[in-house]
Amino acid sequence: MNDAQRDVALFRYSLIREAADESLTTRQRGVLVRELAAGSHAGPDGRHITVARGTIDRWIRAYRAGGFNALAPVPRLGEPTTPVALRELAVALKREAPRRTAAQVAEIIRTTEGAGPSSRTLQRHFARLGLNTRPDGSAPQSFGRFEAAQPGDLWTGDALHGPVIAGRKTYLFAFIDDNSRALVGYRWGISEDTVRLEAALREGLGARGIPKAAYVDNGSAFVSRQLLRALASLGIRLIHSRPGRPQGRGKIERFFETVRIQFLVEIEARPPDTVAELNRLFSAWVETVYHRRVHSETGEAPIDRLLAGGSPTLPTPAALHEAFLWSETRMVTKTATVSLHSNVFEVDAALVGSKVDVVFDPFDLTSVEIRFQGRSMGAGIPVVIGRHSHPQARPEAAPAPPPTGIDYLGLLAERREAEIAGAINYAQLALPAAAAMDNGPTTDTDKENQQ
Repeated sequence: MNDAQRDVALFRYSLIREAADESLTTRQRGVLVRELAAGSHAGPDGRHITVARGTIDRWIRAYRAGGFNALAPVPRLGEPTTPVALRELAVALKREAPRRTAAQVAEIIRTTEGAGPSSRTLQRHFARLGLNTRPDGSAPQSFGRFEAAQPGDLWTGDALHGPVIAGRKTYLFAFIDDNSRALVGYRWGISEDTVRLEAALREGLGARGIPKAAYVDNGSAFVSRQLLRALASLGIRLIHSRPGRPQGRGKIERFFETVRIQFLVEIEARPPDTVAELNRLFSAWVETVYHRRVHSETGEAPIDRLLAGGSPTLPTPAALHEAFLWSETRMVTKTATVSLHSNVFEVDAALVGSKVDVVFDPFDLTSVEIRFQGRSMGAGIPVVIGRHSHPQARPEAAPAPPPTGIDYLGLLAERREAEIAGAINYAQLALPAAAAMDNGPTTDTDKENQQ
């Protein structure tokens, strides 16, 4: 009996211990069994389950006949009934990308073949072949079981280091709803900075509404003043995890593990050419696979659980725009100007010597708004424009233009070859004198013959 079988046997014994007492009458035992069947019990894996009355009666009979060992599940020893072709395909998919889980392989087979074995069947098959170990040999991590009461109560955000695409390392910024496990905001980018973080968050806020709180780590992008300003503007409480071993972020870590073993494993097999294509593929996987698959902990599909919480509170376009403007504090000079990253703006002369907030779009530093103690003091008048975007607002690399299919040098080579083929080869032309010499002197007889 292995540890897993012993855990199951202990669970079954703890459930039937009182009902298996031989001193009970049939009526008393029936009452206990019905109560057990009507209740919910914490199973060997911690999840709450219900057990049918017939199953409980069967466990009682097994315990009376064989004791504790009879309660352990018997491993299946029968021959697999899955067609050989599907088993071979499953093994090939697993060996092609060893990080693929049985659930991922089963999903791929169902997608390509229309039907296939369950993930549990494949898991047993991989175990028989020794293919069920983790490639790096590490043990799976444990994650916390805290859960927000309602969708929208708490979003958890983090960043995942991704593959190298077109020579650039990529990063995924993602926010997950704690209650539903739905991915509410996400974006792949080439930098782990505030701009990419805000792009993922802004998309989520515009589509999934405003959460009550956001829980993030202490990475540089998550502790920026600009993120704090954006969330405060929308009334979202920002919570940072403790340095070291953070607690309460297990769900986003578990999601990232799912991304690694179900999405990135496919990207490694067939990498896209651009980050835009990576985002397109990831969005398709999230919306058609992850959001629609029943979650093992909640028992519901993430998107169904999220939508069951009711209509979200969506921000207005104006409020969303205001939230993601950046702000920096400046001192107004004696000449009634402020400087911002090599740009100089003229402001109201009444603000000379005062500290003001310069509010701007990080991608457009040619236009700023001046605010004093939270009140707008109008737009700054550009005097000197040295740069047009914030140093941290680096746009994604533009995709390479589609090829025209025109081989200019090849066309020139073909033209030259055609010219050579059609030219007169003077070396092969015989001179008249040379021809006469080759034919010998002309005699009178030749002339008569020619006549």
